[in-house]
Amino acid sequence: MLIDKKIAFIGGGNMAEALIKGLIAAGTTKPDRILVTDVSADRLAHLHMTYGVAQKGNVEAAREADILILCVKPQVVERVLAEIVAVVDDKKLVISIAAGIVIAKIEKALKESSHVVRVMPNTPALVLAGAAALAGGKNATSGDLALAQSIFNSVGRAVIVEEKLMDAVTGLSGSGPAYVFMIIDALSDAGVKAGLPRQLALELSAQTVYGAAKMVLETKEHPGKLRDMVTSPGGTTIEGLHALEKGKLRATLMNAVEAATARSRELGK
Repeated sequence: MLIDKKIAFIGGGNMAEALIKGLIAAGTTKPDRILVTDVSADRLAHLHMTYGVAQKGNVEAAREADILILCVKPQVVERVLAEIVAVVDDKKLVISIAAGIVIAKIEKALKESSHVVRVMPNTPALVLAGAAALAGGKNATSGDLALAQSIFNSVGRAVIVEEKLMDAVTGLSGSGPAYVFMIIDALSDAGVKAGLPRQLALELSAQTVYGAAKMVLETKEHPGKLRDMVTSPGGTTIEGLHALEKGKLRATLMNAVEAATARSRELGK
């Protein structure tokens, strides 16, 4: 889907750069349709030199753009919205990736008729393999959601959910990369303990996790069925799975998602 609209990134941090990179690489938009703002002149210079995007101030970017993507820290969202509210009308789409900031808070800071979409992305967007969930505000149309989804599909996969599910999304896919990094690190340590060189163990661990995830996504088979394909009667894998069950890996991961979800709810209050 080609987006022939001007897109302004309010804040030019890592996630903004991932989106800019993905949009251009996917052909979803062109560099001359992208504006970016940031408090750091060095950061703006880097984005301009690397991707050919235009450098602007917040108000100027918001005035010129059709789509505004708020990529600033949650604690400065209200200040930024107060700065740009005068130039944000109901013809513009405002997309926020500020963690914990509910749609109602953004809508309250803007005009009554503003179109708002909230997104929870995750860090693998930096390598164009992100997972994002989108929720629309009271004025958001199906077209608004389709636009937002096409933007985040450029850096991975994006799904549409009800906003009440955003805390669970945060606990699962938002925080989830950290859980997987810990698993990769543990598998690597185990490989070293079994006699493998460190770099080889790490490479095999990461590729194994990547390959397993790709099988789930591409075959669309239940993970349990794919697990059974690897598990021969009386073989090595069932011994390993038994050890994981004794260590309560499944329960521990479920507890991690539950704890992160609860914390997300606390931060959003």
